[in-house]
Amino acid sequence: MGDFGRAELRLMQDLSQRVSARRPELVNGDATVGELAWVWGMAQDTFGSYWRRRLWFDDDRPVAWGWARLPYRIQRDDGTFRQTKSAELVWQTDPDRPELIDEVLDWYDEVAGDVDRTVTVQIADARARGRVEAHGFVFDVEDGGDDGHWIQTNERDLVDVPEPVLPEGFRFVTAEEVSPAGAVKAHRDAWPNSRFTEAGLERVRGTWPYRGDLHVLVEAPGGTLAASAIIWLDEVTRSAEFEPVGTHVDFRRRGLGSALQLHGMHRARAAGAERMVVACLGAPAHPSARGLYYGVGFREFTRDVPYVKTVG
Repeated sequence: MGDFGRAELRLMQDLSQRVSARRPELVNGDATVGELAWVWGMAQDTFGSYWRRRLWFDDDRPVAWGWARLPYRIQRDDGTFRQTKSAELVWQTDPDRPELIDEVLDWYDEVAGDVDRTVTVQIADARARGRVEAHGFVFDVEDGGDDGHWIQTNERDLVDVPEPVLPEGFRFVTAEEVSPAGAVKAHRDAWPNSRFTEAGLERVRGTWPYRGDLHVLVEAPGGTLAASAIIWLDEVTRSAEFEPVGTHVDFRRRGLGSALQLHGMHRARAAGAERMVVACLGAPAHPSARGLYYGVGFREFTRDVPYVKTVG
């Protein structure tokens, strides 16, 4: 398949940007401009060999794409393994070209081969749900239930954003003020199983629309970076997205995550954004992340509906 480079990624983002401008409720999970940039940049070293992708064009304009992630088995730093046994599809089509959903799913069947496969559809996209079901996928009762791992997208406007309040001695900084090693450590201190590296950060930084002044962190007394978030600004749709947001495991329950989000929203608004989005686990059994975002004014905008197709 060759390298999955920035040029292809930018074409995928272009389609998602156009859909977001017209029908934001139809932008599929993991297909937002920021999510695409973050996952591609952060995870390519670890998972890139398990990725397959294809784009469909009308003249030179992308009108559909599929990003298949095949089963993998990766060793963690502690010697344990992270693995999946099924394939996963991230995808997007132009709402005016619904017939391409069938082509994307046919391609997915081909590259996934003889393994089980999953796909998500936005709850508002009844047309896509019908086509997915016609291809033999069924609603994933386990992952889509009240204790499942489906994702909801939350939004809020950037009017009347409260001022952030940090504990005494803490301060906001940007990635432009810290070392690459420090920024990577801040992420991994929040996500201990992450394999994020300095090489990954360098790739993220070189990926549109990353901006160092919108990569915000909280520095604790003594210099520890206690929380971090990247804000992805889409100037065309005047929206911005948090991805990822995390707090050091030793600094949680001090209000740092909420303060960092409020600070980030002020920065996003100053940069031209009018709307902010963030994704999180949506099932009732996983209330903590949703509560964090609801606490600073976010509310559910849309959600994924997970489907599964069992082979054999």
